[in-house]
Amino acid sequence: MNGATTVAELVQRQWGDHRTGLRHEDLVLSHHQVASGASARAALLAELLPRGTEPHLGILLDNTPEFPLWLSAAALAGAAVAGINPTRRGAEIARDILHTDCRVLVTERAHLPLLDGLELPGVRVLVTGPDNPEYAALLAPYEGVKPGEAVALSGRAVRPDSRLLLYFTSGSTGTPKAAICSQGRLAAAGASLVAHFGVRPDDVHYICMPMFHGNAVIADWAPALVAGASVALRRRFSASGFLPDVRAHGATYFTYVGRAVQYLLATPEREDDRSHSLRLGFGTEAGAVDAARFEERFGVRLVEGYGSSEGGAAVQRTPGTPRGAVGRAAPGDDMAVVDPSTGEECEAARFSEEGRLLNGDRAIGELVNRGRNPFEGYWRNPDADAARVRGGWYWTGDLFFRDEEGFLYFAGRTDDRLRVDGENLAAAVIENILSRWDRAAGVAVYAVPDPVSGDQVMTALALRDGTDFDAAAFGDFLAAQPDLGTKMAPRFVRIVRGLPVTATNKIHRAALRRESFRCPDPIWWRPGGQPHYRRLTRDDVKALLREYESHDRAALLDR
Repeated sequence: MNGATTVAELVQRQWGDHRTGLRHEDLVLSHHQVASGASARAALLAELLPRGTEPHLGILLDNTPEFPLWLSAAALAGAAVAGINPTRRGAEIARDILHTDCRVLVTERAHLPLLDGLELPGVRVLVTGPDNPEYAALLAPYEGVKPGEAVALSGRAVRPDSRLLLYFTSGSTGTPKAAICSQGRLAAAGASLVAHFGVRPDDVHYICMPMFHGNAVIADWAPALVAGASVALRRRFSASGFLPDVRAHGATYFTYVGRAVQYLLATPEREDDRSHSLRLGFGTEAGAVDAARFEERFGVRLVEGYGSSEGGAAVQRTPGTPRGAVGRAAPGDDMAVVDPSTGEECEAARFSEEGRLLNGDRAIGELVNRGRNPFEGYWRNPDADAARVRGGWYWTGDLFFRDEEGFLYFAGRTDDRLRVDGENLAAAVIENILSRWDRAAGVAVYAVPDPVSGDQVMTALALRDGTDFDAAAFGDFLAAQPDLGTKMAPRFVRIVRGLPVTATNKIHRAALRRESFRCPDPIWWRPGGQPHYRRLTRDDVKALLREYESHDRAALLDR
C-alpha cells in the first residue's frame, strides 16, 4: 500500500496518473481525472456540510461513475457515506437517510420517485447527471482543485480512524443497523485482498454488484484503489451483459453475492464462453456445485469466503478445503465455535461416510472471534454494539461447526434473518407489512433454504374467521405496499388454522422452518421469475427436491 493508511491518501496518489482508472459504458476516465473529479466534489462538500454537524452524506445511486467519485470525495473531505438501498421503500428509506444524519443526499433522476412524499428535514438533495445543468453549475467553481487543497478546504483532520462508510446490515429487530467502517480499515481490507489475490496495477476490477452494499466497495473497489488498478462499472447486474462487459473492458476480477453465479450459469452456453480476460471471482453463496460448474464452463476460479459484514470475523478458503466447508479462520484470528448459552467450545463435527453431520446437537454453535478484531461499532446503536461484543468476544450471530482439522462449515443464523439474493432481510419487517392484509389474523415469516444459495422467504398465514385465501387478492395487496422491498415478497405462502407457539407463547419458528413446504397444509407459491401465486402440487414438491439434490443442498431442509 506504499505506506498509505487512509483512503484519502490513496485517492491523492491517483493525481498525475494518466493510465485508465474508470470505465463505464462508453466513458473512460484516467486515474488523474478520477482524483480531479473527487477533489471538486470534496470542495463542494466542504461548502454543503455545515460545521459542527456530523459530516455524513447519503448516496442513492446505481453503479454510475458518480458513486466512486463521491466515495473518493468523502474520503478527501473527512466525511462518511451511507449507501442507501434503492430496493427499500417509503418510510423505511427515509429512516435510513435520517438515522445516519445525512446532510446531503446524492441521487439521480431515476431514483427521484423513491423520495416522493418523504419528509427529509435538513437534507440537501443533489441530482447528478449530465442532463442536469444545476449540478454542473454547482461543481464548476471547483474544477481544478487538487486533492490536497480539497482536504484543506474541509477543515477536518483525515486520520485512519475517520469514518468513511455507514453501511446497513439487518438484524432480528427488523431495524437495519449502520455498521461503521473507517478509512484505515477500508484501506487495510483492500491491501489484504491485494496481497491475497496478487492484484496488479494492470488489472481491471468489474463492479457489477451494487455499490451501496459492502461487498462491492470493500472487496472490489478498495483493492483496486490500493493496487492502482482500474474499475469498470455496470449500472445494475445483468447476466446477459456480463461477458460482453468483461470483454469490452478487459476485466480480470469481479465479486458476487447471492444468486449472481447461478444467473450467469443460466445463460445459454456458447462456444466462446472461455474467450475473455477474467481470471478470478470472489464472493459468497455461490455454493460448491455451482462454483465447480462456473469454473468448468468459463474457466474462471471462484473463491468463496465468509466475512462478518461488520468486520469482526473472517474465514478464508484455502487449497484443500473440504467440500461444503467455508474455510479456516483468517491468520491471526482466534476463532471458535461455542455454545452461546455457556460460552464453552463445541466439540468437533463427526460425519457419516455419506458426509451427514452426526453430532449436530453438540457440534453446532455460534462463531465467535476471541482475539483482536476490527469491529468499529454501529452508528448510534449501543444496544447492538453490546449484543455484538460480549465478554471481550465478537459474536457473529452465525451458526457454524468445525471439523477436527479446523475447517469451518456454515450452519445458519442465530436470529430471524433471511438472506435473499445477497441481501439480509429481517422477518419482523416483512411480518409488519403482511399483517396489514385485512384477511390475516396471524403472520409468521421465516427462511427456507434456497435450492442454490441463501434463503427464500416463506410465510405462514392464519386467516380471519369467515375468509379464505385468494391468491390474486394477496398478490394485489403486496403490489400496493409502498414499503415492501423487491426481495421481501414471500416465495411460499402456507395457510394454517393457527400459528404454532412454544411454551412461552412465542411463535415456534423452528418447527415452521423444519417443515418448510413439506407439510399437509395448503401452500401457494411463486415459481422463480413468475409474478403470480399458484397452488403447490406434489409434482412441484418433487421437482423442488430434485433441484435441492442437484445443488447438494437437500440436507439443509432437515437442519
